[in-house]
Amino acid sequence: MTPSRAPEPHPNIKAFLEMYNSLDTPEFTEVSPQEAREMFEKLRVGGDPVCTLESVDDRTIDGPDGAIDVRIYEPGPSEDGRSGPEDGDRPLIVYFHGGGWVIGSIDTHDNTCRKLATETGYPVVSVDYRLAPEHPFPAGLTDCYAALEWAVDAAPALDADPERLVLAGDSAGGNLAASTALLSRDRDGPDVAYQLLVYPGTGDVTETAAYAENGEDYFLTTDDMTWFREHYFEHEIDQGNVYAMPRLANDLSGLPPATVVTAGFDPLRDDGAAYADRLEEAGVSVTYRNYDDMIHGFFGMISDPVNLDQAHAAYDDAVGDLRRHLE
Repeated sequence: MTPSRAPEPHPNIKAFLEMYNSLDTPEFTEVSPQEAREMFEKLRVGGDPVCTLESVDDRTIDGPDGAIDVRIYEPGPSEDGRSGPEDGDRPLIVYFHGGGWVIGSIDTHDNTCRKLATETGYPVVSVDYRLAPEHPFPAGLTDCYAALEWAVDAAPALDADPERLVLAGDSAGGNLAASTALLSRDRDGPDVAYQLLVYPGTGDVTETAAYAENGEDYFLTTDDMTWFREHYFEHEIDQGNVYAMPRLANDLSGLPPATVVTAGFDPLRDDGAAYADRLEEAGVSVTYRNYDDMIHGFFGMISDPVNLDQAHAAYDDAVGDLRRHLE
């Protein structure tokens, strides 16, 4: 894939960056993980939900080392009157939130999951996996894999098809979705029908041109990424583990079809594109979508005060991909 960058960010993105910089928020490198989580919650949580659903249910499921919190979104009738899959035949989306494996929660990504459920008509399960540094790699991944195994058994009760499971996530969550799909293939675990990977981290991002090109001034910085990696990986050798960085795997054949989303002004742009290339070379069906005037995080900018038409369009594109492959 050949990712591109517009001459400059979209005017709405420029306005967001000006607003964000005016907050004089400390850098992640200047605060503790707990303080960073509180900062991110304040930035992302609050206001009215973007979509009203049939139900939103918080519950816990069994994990490898204790209970895992999940939030289940049951969509209501389609707003456009579209006739989607019948109950019992619907795909089920298992969603992993972003946040560098250190910050983020089911609350910070509530609107993202509401939007996905509403636009697809599929139930969505958002997973509150364990965070580093308290729980370094592979703790979060093992939680995500446990959630996938749970989803297979739970799908009928959610009026969904256990043979049409979608793994989805953004940023670190996109990494976890890709890694969970790879782990399931290698363990002969649950079949995954599709992957929706939104600006995922998949390999050594420092080797890419976008890492240098977009490393400052566009929300996610190279210093932030170093801080996240240092907290996620307790041992340096883990950074070479294919279940931490799936682009390093020798063989990606047999993985589920995928949509890979990147943003032109994102330091992760070329990494996502390279993973899409690797999947395609391995015979996996891939739809690659690059939004050349957007930044990292744009997919979540779907409510005031930052409500981007481009973000809503990205959902439309992703939902179209899901429908073409799953219905």
